[in-house]
Amino acid sequence: MRERNPSRGEASITRHIVQAETPCGMTPGYMPGFGNDFETEALPGALPQGQNSPQRCAYGLYAEQLSGTPFTAPQGENERTWCYRIRPSVRHTSRFRSIDLPYWRSAPHIVDDVVSLGQYRWDPVPHTAEALTFLTGMRTMTTAGDVNTQVGMAAHVYLATDSMVDEYFYSADSEMLVVPQEGRLVFWTELGRIDLEPREVAILPRGMVFRVEVADGPARGFVCENYGAKFRLPNRGPIGANCLANPRDFKTPVAAFEDREVPSRLVIKWCGRFHASDIGQSPLDIVAWHGNYAPSKYDLEAFAPVGAILFDHPDPSIYTVLTAPSGVPGTANIDFVLFRDRWSVAEHTFRPPWYHKNIMSELMGNIYGIYDAKPEGFVPGGLSLHNMMLPHGPDADAFEAATSAELAPRKLENTMSFMFETRFPQHLTEFAAREAPLQDDYTDCWTGLEKRFDPADGG
Repeated sequence: MRERNPSRGEASITRHIVQAETPCGMTPGYMPGFGNDFETEALPGALPQGQNSPQRCAYGLYAEQLSGTPFTAPQGENERTWCYRIRPSVRHTSRFRSIDLPYWRSAPHIVDDVVSLGQYRWDPVPHTAEALTFLTGMRTMTTAGDVNTQVGMAAHVYLATDSMVDEYFYSADSEMLVVPQEGRLVFWTELGRIDLEPREVAILPRGMVFRVEVADGPARGFVCENYGAKFRLPNRGPIGANCLANPRDFKTPVAAFEDREVPSRLVIKWCGRFHASDIGQSPLDIVAWHGNYAPSKYDLEAFAPVGAILFDHPDPSIYTVLTAPSGVPGTANIDFVLFRDRWSVAEHTFRPPWYHKNIMSELMGNIYGIYDAKPEGFVPGGLSLHNMMLPHGPDADAFEAATSAELAPRKLENTMSFMFETRFPQHLTEFAAREAPLQDDYTDCWTGLEKRFDPADGG
């Protein structure tokens, strides 16, 4: 089809987009499954059969492989996708020049006069009158680990009012997990289109070229930039084969391509720095592809939580949607954890999250509603950080309510918060410490926790 580019407002500018048809009964534009070996073509016969690199590809296309793991990775972990494109990607770069995205930072980023040791909470980063794209509106809040050694992460807030026009991006540093909080976005990736809205997340692989359109703005959300091993579904252990995030609920786009020759810019993030390259066409020119290294999206309302049905509060790891493993078994580089509406039925139990300090550091974000451990102050669009080995837990009001409540079955409703949890300490950026709307009185939420000890009361 031919689709006008609405952000330019020029009647003569059109964009040639071709998207594959999908089988009857399948969600239009997507294929279900997580880590599957997919195949899809936007033009009939564009995908070779029986081999990856024929002497001549149909339609005059070029065969090219995108590898997400070393060639010699174990079979069950090897990730690659064969692409059949109008031009090889070497034609989508030219000489590079350094550019600056001043609010986007990478680890290690340690500011001498910023104290990262503490419990912090922020109100939503506000929109301004400034026109911002997904790239220029990225605001790094914390960094952890080292982008050069491919361990750790960064947590960002994005603000977006404008679409990326004739501008494209990929990160050589990281996989990106995008969590919208308000506004709808369209990610045009090399392998197809992803429409994304609040209560969904998108996973964009390292090295995947994309541009972002603002379908409904202004838009705001969160990004976890994963420097390490790719996100995968957690092992369920005794839970078994079902619940939590089920593979069939992840959706990977069908092939779609742009055949558009117009001056364009490709921006690449590499070792924490940004580089731009001027090219003469859209790089989103893959007509067909097959493989298991692909972007996807997931509806968070499909997450099936499990929990206590008699007594006690399970570890929050029971709510893990995705995990990026480290080299230490059972210790994640990053866990993506979701707290959504659910029933609470545990008997003679303190039902909110218990007080603890943890070897992991926890950055939480509120997508909508009220979080049960912090009924005041943690508002939609807001963030909190409880760094490694720092105590935290319910505020005084939540404690009082939980210890005096009648323990009838109760459904937690109108709530969706998440956590980026990492084994590394998270360091605040200058933006997080000095420009973002930090709640200076956050730690006061625990001052009401008075001494209750009474040696005469054993009950």
